[in-house]
Amino acid sequence: MSVNTVEFQTIARMDDDECQARIVAAREKLGDRLVILGHHYQRDEVFQHADFSGDSLKLSRDAAQSSAEYIVFCGVHFMAEVADILSRPDQIAILPDLNAGCSMADMANRVNVERAWKELAEVLDPDASITPVTYINSAADLKAFCGRHGGIVCTSSNAERVLKWSFQQREKILFFPDQHLGRNTAYKMGIPLDEMVEWDFDKPMGGLTTDAIRKAKMVLWKGFCSVHQVFQAEHIDQFLEKYPETKVISHPECSFEVCQKSEYVGSTEVIINTINNAPSGTRWLVGTELNLVNRVAENSKAAGKNVHFMSPTLCMCSTMYRIDPQHLLWVLENLLEGRVVNRIRVPEREVIDAKLALKRMFEVSV
Repeated sequence: MSVNTVEFQTIARMDDDECQARIVAAREKLGDRLVILGHHYQRDEVFQHADFSGDSLKLSRDAAQSSAEYIVFCGVHFMAEVADILSRPDQIAILPDLNAGCSMADMANRVNVERAWKELAEVLDPDASITPVTYINSAADLKAFCGRHGGIVCTSSNAERVLKWSFQQREKILFFPDQHLGRNTAYKMGIPLDEMVEWDFDKPMGGLTTDAIRKAKMVLWKGFCSVHQVFQAEHIDQFLEKYPETKVISHPECSFEVCQKSEYVGSTEVIINTINNAPSGTRWLVGTELNLVNRVAENSKAAGKNVHFMSPTLCMCSTMYRIDPQHLLWVLENLLEGRVVNRIRVPEREVIDAKLALKRMFEVSV
């Protein structure tokens, strides 16, 4: 058993108050050498220690622009990868718990995407007719795939601008891994549902006919966020029966039916800003992760706003929840002793191509 493992087992049994106090002490000792990033979906016990908070892209850009030597990302694996891709060579990206992944990101891997690209080539020339677009919630090698094939990365904030750019390049889009963000964004842009097809990566040719592929403008990967699939259209209907004055706002990873019943649809930043800027006394039903909704609800009380979680069943991102104060303390105290644990390092060959896809996104998003 390694020294580091023993140390974590000791910290894992530590009293919560002592753990929090030692995190504060470690941060003070590390000073400007450290920056802690906290995604909106993080639990409050971890979120409170963040130097920067926001969505994954905002946080990675903040980190890359900082002078910190160590970037500790309290989020999930793909976020720490983006931080490593965008950071300087002298910066080190760290994920407190390597088990903090993303089930949606795992639904699209390089092998399956490359196989889909080859199968599409049996019907048309994908490099001439399809722009690959990957949601930022994906592995670094898929961002690199998009970079190599003239594609691009998108976020939930800039998806519409990215899709417009993509259609200017080629007539079709292969969108992965989240079908719902792709469908909701494209429909908002005026693309009818019958021009969108779902690519089932477990079936030959995605389970589609050659005719369906030729007619489609959007080829949507059969991926989804399990947290956002908890919300149902009937949850909105039932709540509005009781509180008809309610404003409904949802994340675009929610189903098409939920987004169609929502007055507002947007990213975590859009959700937060929309509610913050709303008049006092308004009531909101929110379709996104529980920790974020609870935080917005608490911060809205003073302004007389009522904020409610959309689903009657409580659901949080279990992989985000893996980042706890104990893991955060473990990586910080190792840094104090000159040891880096849980470093995230993207291979250089992938960094170059992934940066190209991200650069295209930044240019489109200006």
